[in-house]
Amino acid sequence: MRRTTLAKKLKYGIPEIRLMLVREPRKTEMVTITTPEDAAIYLEPLKLYPEEQFVSLHMDARHQLIGYHLVSHGTLSSSLVHPREVFKAALLANSHTILLAHNHPTGRTSPSDEDLQTTEQLVKAGALLGVSILDHIIVGDSFYSIRENYPSLFKG
Repeated sequence: MRRTTLAKKLKYGIPEIRLMLVREPRKTEMVTITTPEDAAIYLEPLKLYPEEQFVSLHMDARHQLIGYHLVSHGTLSSSLVHPREVFKAALLANSHTILLAHNHPTGRTSPSDEDLQTTEQLVKAGALLGVSILDHIIVGDSFYSIRENYPSLFKG
């Protein structure tokens, strides 16, 4: 009882943060993404950008697409990606699973060492947060699935 009274009397000198989720009404059928080919349709626009773009596609527990987030807009040859920025939107959207993707403006889709390190770091962060990563796709002249070529990176 005394604790409640004390808490009411305390005034913090900072604003209280409140989170709310606002959902838009669904106007179309839900799209399910389980393979890189399923995602390729939605990642096609990444081929057109002259700078690197890093995006995440957000999915519910049934792998139905519920949204996407532009994580980073980079330079001609790199983009800065931090787990905090990737998972902030995923947690706010109540995502169960995310699919990561970025483009290589050169058109070549082979992953760099940095691409593989970033993927490994994000998979580990996702495991801690309870948000799994379905795949990390590199978009260029074609599509490259890191999960299909480096499955060991996705084992928790």
